[in-house]
Amino acid sequence: MKDPSAPHHSQARGGTLQRSPTDLALSRVSVRPTVEDPSAWHWKLPAVAQLRDEGMALGPVTVLVGENGTGKSTLVEAIAEGWRRSLTAQVKHWGPLPSGEDTPLWRDLALSGARPRPQGGVWLRGEAMHGVFAGIDSDAFELRPFDGVPLNRRSHGEGFLTLLESRTTERGLWILDEPESALSFRSSLRLLALLNGVVSAGSQVLLATHSPVLAAFPGATVYELHGSGFTQRGWAELDLVQDWQVFFDDPTRLLHHLLDD
Repeated sequence: MKDPSAPHHSQARGGTLQRSPTDLALSRVSVRPTVEDPSAWHWKLPAVAQLRDEGMALGPVTVLVGENGTGKSTLVEAIAEGWRRSLTAQVKHWGPLPSGEDTPLWRDLALSGARPRPQGGVWLRGEAMHGVFAGIDSDAFELRPFDGVPLNRRSHGEGFLTLLESRTTERGLWILDEPESALSFRSSLRLLALLNGVVSAGSQVLLATHSPVLAAFPGATVYELHGSGFTQRGWAELDLVQDWQVFFDDPTRLLHHLLDD
């Protein structure tokens, strides 16, 4: 007989990963009724303003896409920090510590999901990789799962994937901000396979990306951030997918047009 407390595995039906919201580590992100600083600059970002008005429902895999400056990193960094502070156990190397560039948006977020919260997972962003790796590399005991080979001695992409692969047995929330910066096309496919495995085992993924490959995660809930806020879209509707398709259809024509301007 199946253990009723075990997480329900996700299945793709009609293009959407299926799992009850009560099984999700994080089913919804919203903003508290009273915020600390209503005049803070991040409220002027359309996506953050819409989050304040409507909240955002998350699925087993949620992907944020959009042009630079639309607020993808602002959102995922705030969610990650709010989540980190809600963990009741010490999760080693769950992610980078806050930096002076991060917004205080996390203080105003309400994170809804399963209780008790799963304590595993990981929070990683491209520009903070070196510091996370250095923290692991400085401790011989921490390097044991990596055959004693420091992560910063590997290529950026290989170190990134090796670290993620070491965390796959931990059920929890995986938050990744533009991981494609470290990955080749084939490594991006390897990451998709890895994430599919952790989701099937009961974890949840929140991903911000410019990669049409990663945005193609089967059954993912995809939000496109834009000048008016954010909209849930299908993969083929995304601007980033259409832009890449135009480029691949005739790269010389597009480049000729750009370089002649």
